[in-house]
Amino acid sequence: MKILMFGRGVIATVYGWALERAGHDVEFYVRPGRAATYGEAIDLDLLDTRRRVWGQRVVEKWPVRYREALEPDHDFDLIVLSVPHHRLAAAAAFLAPRAGHATVLVFGNIWAEPPAAIGALSVDQVAWGFPQAGGGFGEDGVLHAALLPSVVFGTLGRPPTDRERAVRQTFREAGFRLTEQPDFRGWLWIHFVSDAALHSQGLRRGSLAKLAGATGDLREALLAGRELLPLLEARGVDLRRHRGGGLLFRAPRLVAPVLAWLTAHVAAVRVTFEAHSDPEAEEPREICRDTLAEARRLGVAVPRLAAAEPKFARAAT
Repeated sequence: MKILMFGRGVIATVYGWALERAGHDVEFYVRPGRAATYGEAIDLDLLDTRRRVWGQRVVEKWPVRYREALEPDHDFDLIVLSVPHHRLAAAAAFLAPRAGHATVLVFGNIWAEPPAAIGALSVDQVAWGFPQAGGGFGEDGVLHAALLPSVVFGTLGRPPTDRERAVRQTFREAGFRLTEQPDFRGWLWIHFVSDAALHSQGLRRGSLAKLAGATGDLREALLAGRELLPLLEARGVDLRRHRGGGLLFRAPRLVAPVLAWLTAHVAAVRVTFEAHSDPEAEEPREICRDTLAEARRLGVAVPRLAAAEPKFARAAT
């Protein structure tokens, strides 16, 4: 399969590497001028847990190929679109006239209604998924990341299409276990507010990395998440269909010590938290802003998230 990774972020890089390792032809689309800046290879320090419980460390210089233009008559079979939720609309608008015959895998957070989130992209051409990986580029330019063994896929109230089944098979053959979410809209929104809860406490402390191993901070994040459950219900999410997501927040005193141990001692989880160490990162702030704005629009009280607002509010102009 010929695959285009949209951008060269953490998720695009990690999964691009895994898919190329599985025999696929992988390229990266980057903005004009970026290829020369990035160079011909990516330095990887990756913990790959697909085949070993504690992971296999991969340290290598991975040669990659870039393209800085995309015409509608390209021959890519799959375009993997993994960008922060607040950049998805612009990316989708760019891709809509250039997608050609490729399937577009929307691979990350959304907070809008799914059809609205992808704008002019055809719903019939889109597959929905969510990565289970994390990490970050260090000051040395090395990508330090962890790749978990599973990938989440979902549908919006109907069986997977032929396009969606083909995408699933591609990831399955690359060694990933697949988790299926028939109510993917609800699952994505639960994940989004979970991020808002964690990031709000991370912003209070300086970054998400400061929460690793910190039972008290993780308990506060879980309490913030519990306050966000009524917001999900106000948006029409049936939490009974997603018991795991709801239960995570309903017993913070019990769950927080477990999370603290995981973030301190399980390498794949620790790497993901430690990578979020930039106190100026914009994505955590965007997630918190949009969650709080929706809570206020719907009249749902979220006191912990609101109390953290000075840490993510936009500066007055």
